[in-house]
Amino acid sequence: MMHHRFCMRFAATSLVVVAVASLLAQHANAAEFKAGDIAIEAPWSRATPGGAKVGAGYLTITNAGVTPDRLVSATADIAERAEIHEMSMTDGMMKMRKVPDGVKVPAGGSVTLAPQGYHLMFFGLKKPLKEGEAFAGTLTFEKAGSVPATFEVRGVGAAALDAGAEHRH
Repeated sequence: MMHHRFCMRFAATSLVVVAVASLLAQHANAAEFKAGDIAIEAPWSRATPGGAKVGAGYLTITNAGVTPDRLVSATADIAERAEIHEMSMTDGMMKMRKVPDGVKVPAGGSVTLAPQGYHLMFFGLKKPLKEGEAFAGTLTFEKAGSVPATFEVRGVGAAALDAGAEHRH
């Protein structure tokens, strides 16, 4: 009987240790890039089929400052140009539009660029985006200036929470 209780206690302790280690590993794997009060967390993109000329980028922007900022543009070394876009529902139809004025990042807050919302579009891809690879990009903010970031390429059907990515609002 004591052996059974010991085994159960050992198993429960082991599960807690594994869960904590997993959370720490996920946090450690989430890349973060900073400039002033702006932090770019876990930038990623989906793999594209061969011949595709368009890709998308996702990430979370956190503003630790007391002044709002604005993401005004982006570049990526794998594309001829990058634009900020937004997906929205209008009259029951999903629509995508360019956001020429950029995305406001509130003071002390964050904005998530994710599928079905704000996101980056990469046009004129120079090569297919392949799962497991990465590419360099730069995000430019009205106040914080340029922030270099490295985008991780995930699988074709990847979602915002895949591969240990963090999701915050």
